[in-house]
Amino acid sequence: HKIIPAGAGLGGGSADAAFTLQLLKSIFNINLSIEELKNYASQLGSDCSFFIENKPSFASGKGELLEDIELNLSGLHIAMIKPDVSISTIQAYQTIKPSQPLVSLRELILQPFEKWKENIVNDFEKGIFKLYPQSEQIKNDLYANGCVYASMSGSGSCLYGISYEKINIENKFNDCLVWQGIL
Repeated sequence: HKIIPAGAGLGGGSADAAFTLQLLKSIFNINLSIEELKNYASQLGSDCSFFIENKPSFASGKGELLEDIELNLSGLHIAMIKPDVSISTIQAYQTIKPSQPLVSLRELILQPFEKWKENIVNDFEKGIFKLYPQSEQIKNDLYANGCVYASMSGSGSCLYGISYEKINIENKFNDCLVWQGIL
């Protein structure tokens, strides 16, 4: 059971597609390797292949080229805020001006979690925040309430913050869908 809202940039539809492939493989006893499943999944959507193994990975290409990474955020708290807007992928890509970081994301993600705020940027944010300033305010509010790292998820519209302790955001985002949990 999942309750991922549509248009949030959380991969809900892509996960559904990947798990449907796995279900069909199981029901019909189809002999496919993980790599073959990933290939079929990538034909359904750019990031669908990620959900075949559903583990920390560095994605490149259109999201279909995956490289395993060691990343353990166990025990950290996450808050996810979905404002009352849905951002279409087309709209997000029309606003993006990607930039090449000085240090590869592969290296940045391995830095101590506390350094992510200064070094890891979602290139979609700049354009989306111009269109939806409330999204930038949510990110700022996540930091103001104790998150060590906050970002927009994928192409938006969901924002998330990661912290050491559960943050107190009850009644602060009344017009948004709010979820908190432990990683």
